Amino acid sequence: MMDGSDTNAALRYPFPDPPAEGQVQRVAEGVFWARLPLPMALDHVNVYILDDGDGWTVFDTGFATGRSRAIWATLLDGPLAGKPVTTVIASHHHPDHIGLAGWFQDQGASLWTSRTAWLFARMLTLDAQDRPLPETLEFWRRAGMDPAILRQRANERPFNFCDVVAPMPLGFTRLSEGQTLRMGGRDWVVRLGQGHAPDQVTLWSQSCNLVLGADQLLPGISPNLGVYATEPEADPVAEWLESCARLQGFARADHLVLPGHKLPFTGLPFRLKQKIDNHHGALEQLHQHLASPRRAGECFAPLFKRQITDGTYGLALVEAVAHLNHLCATGQARRWQGEDGIYLWQAL
Repeated sequence: MMDGSDTNAALRYPFPDPPAEGQVQRVAEGVFWARLPLPMALDHVNVYILDDGDGWTVFDTGFATGRSRAIWATLLDGPLAGKPVTTVIASHHHPDHIGLAGWFQDQGASLWTSRTAWLFARMLTLDAQDRPLPETLEFWRRAGMDPAILRQRANERPFNFCDVVAPMPLGFTRLSEGQTLRMGGRDWVVRLGQGHAPDQVTLWSQSCNLVLGADQLLPGISPNLGVYATEPEADPVAEWLESCARLQGFARADHLVLPGHKLPFTGLPFRLKQKIDNHHGALEQLHQHLASPRRAGECFAPLFKRQITDGTYGLALVEAVAHLNHLCATGQARRWQGEDGIYLWQAL
């Protein structure tokens, strides 16, 4: 993820301390915030629970792990006791957000999400691989992945969605742009974001200043904008910039944004402008870096403010490709294959 400073006074954090494991923090009437752990550098995901009178609506779920299930059991036996989860809303198809949707469905809850999110999640849970597919290996090689890392990954079981996403039964309710739904005693308008995940659901309250922002609206960090072997010519950076600009038309400074990671915050108009400026700045630095031909694996320095390690190498590579694709799509760079078949990019 590309970091962005959030020290400007335009951002405020009304709830500076996250809820402890197995506890909730009330953030508004009938709206509660909980956290679930993740086994990675970004070590948590935020989930939100809304009071629907005779049951709860859960917005995002966390990974399907024994620890996550135990935390949900603690929540449902403790601060949420007395009512079942009747609805799950998955903001997008990534495992930390949709991982336990099927588990809740098995207990009687209905699943609401965008069609694209459901199709991606359902497809990926059924696509278990013991080794990376040839197309993935070739994509990595052409991008200029470090040969030692490529050899290592070629002989390892890759990450599979089914490792941390519960089986998803057939059946969901589709959420679409502009749709209105009622939960937690409020009407919410669906606004779909792009770039980090296709058709990511954000929900904007019509009667108060709440926004369920998922990974589309994060403070302090930008979510990964990656290109993968499934769509190697994609331009998620263009989709991300367009989404940020479009959402500026709905954002207010007093909106309390409930993000998928980090802390709830206010100052959304500033944050959206900051997101746009951060990526334009990164693209300018990358363009300068391409004065000489570069492989994607040689383009981390202008994009990331921290050292890229083995644990973050894969995400850094796909994000570098995303920004290189954008420069090509906007006529600012060209790409060709060297004699070894590896892509080279150079500024125009």
